[in-house]
Amino acid sequence: MIHTPTVIAILFIAATTYLTRILGYVLLKNRSLTNKQRQIMEVVPGCVLISVIAPYFVRDNPADMIAIIITLIAASRFSLLPTVAISMASAALLRLVLI
Repeated sequence: MIHTPTVIAILFIAATTYLTRILGYVLLKNRSLTNKQRQIMEVVPGCVLISVIAPYFVRDNPADMIAIIITLIAASRFSLLPTVAISMASAALLRLVLI
């Protein structure tokens, strides 16, 4: 059974992500945005989600830390699908080797 604090945390994370998406458009609806500002508005919800998830991976597991670095490098060079594949493969291999 799922614990109540877990459900509450999931709901708060979902609400925060949704609100960052909606509030940006509501607050800026009467302004014209540059392309750069639009791009920033598109990535804000993902940044919020990552800021919630990232501390789990940055604790004390060297395999996860190295996998995050590999993922960041892949994300700067490839599109989403190859980046996800590289991140999953690197995390699996590093956990197999280092843990």
